[in-house]
Amino acid sequence: MIRRPPFSLVILLLSFPQIAETLYSPALPLIAQAYRVTPEEAAQTLSFWFVAFALGVAAWGRACDLWGRRPALLAGLALYALGAGWAMIAGDFGQLLAARLIAAFGAAAGSIVTQTVLRDSCQGPDLARVFSTLGIALAVSPAAGMYAGQEIAARGGLLGVFAALVLMAILLFCASLARWPETRPAGAAARPFRPVLRAMLRDRAIWRSAALIALFNLAIFGYYQLGPFLFARQDDAWMSFGESGLALALASLCGAFLNTALLRRGWGSGRLALLGIALLALGAGLVAVLIGSPAFLIGMAAIAAAYAIAIPNILAPALRAYASVAGTAGAILSLFYYNLLGAGLALAGLGQRLDLLLGCCAALALLAYAVKAPAP
Repeated sequence: MIRRPPFSLVILLLSFPQIAETLYSPALPLIAQAYRVTPEEAAQTLSFWFVAFALGVAAWGRACDLWGRRPALLAGLALYALGAGWAMIAGDFGQLLAARLIAAFGAAAGSIVTQTVLRDSCQGPDLARVFSTLGIALAVSPAAGMYAGQEIAARGGLLGVFAALVLMAILLFCASLARWPETRPAGAAARPFRPVLRAMLRDRAIWRSAALIALFNLAIFGYYQLGPFLFARQDDAWMSFGESGLALALASLCGAFLNTALLRRGWGSGRLALLGIALLALGAGLVAVLIGSPAFLIGMAAIAAAYAIAIPNILAPALRAYASVAGTAGAILSLFYYNLLGAGLALAGLGQRLDLLLGCCAALALLAYAVKAPAP
């Protein structure tokens, strides 16, 4: 029997990268002011994060198979704390970028190790149900990060934000050191990386999953990247950027609960993913029409619900054909979609057009879904 880690710790670690980034996003205008850079340059700290995060996912996923799940997780959390600590004392914008890259590389362990452990201990429908339950936590975590980040930035400035990130990493490290078991199957030997990579590069279903995951994340994180500046330009906003996260969290929770209910009624992952894409398209249309007023949040609420429905149903079945190399395959899949996400956020930061970004995400998601993988 494989020992399972405490579910509460699984939730915290899987949510950790999202909380870390959304806690940081309200501080983007402060970064622009403190380091005397443009909003576009400040926004790039978020896109660069995902490039380093993608590399970290590949490294820690491989480490899961080579070293074991527990050592990979602890090393990643320690590296994240080091990067966040450097960000606290960064003397210029270049140092801040370097510190953020180190932190992103370390934070990736929280995502890939947790997903690998779940695939160690759950299979088939059980795995889909677990991802659905975790989808509720993933729906709430960005809102918690946004609201906490706004409050911390208002009271403690940039130093307070980075201090909070360091403290969070230390607490997660201590909890994992005390409670996280090793779940790598006994006698499992890591297969060579290159054959797995070659197989996945040729696998159309993997690329389809990677594209869909990247596009849904781009729609959400594009808002976190551009939202602070969008709110700053509006004089009649009835809520702040941080407070908008609470509305999106409520919408995400509704989507997650709907996803769970439909799974119980027998809906398959493909059908639920299509429902998520339809809601993404609806939300993008509403944002395009309402972008001039705070009412555009209605469209973002639809997109938040779409994310909560689609992501668990894309992730859960994505690696069925690679169960014997779960850590390495998970790393490669994440490397694909986080690089796509980083490139998308870099373009979004340059364009500063949320409505255009969301419209492209919806159109490309529909196209990716329409490209069916060949029958085995």
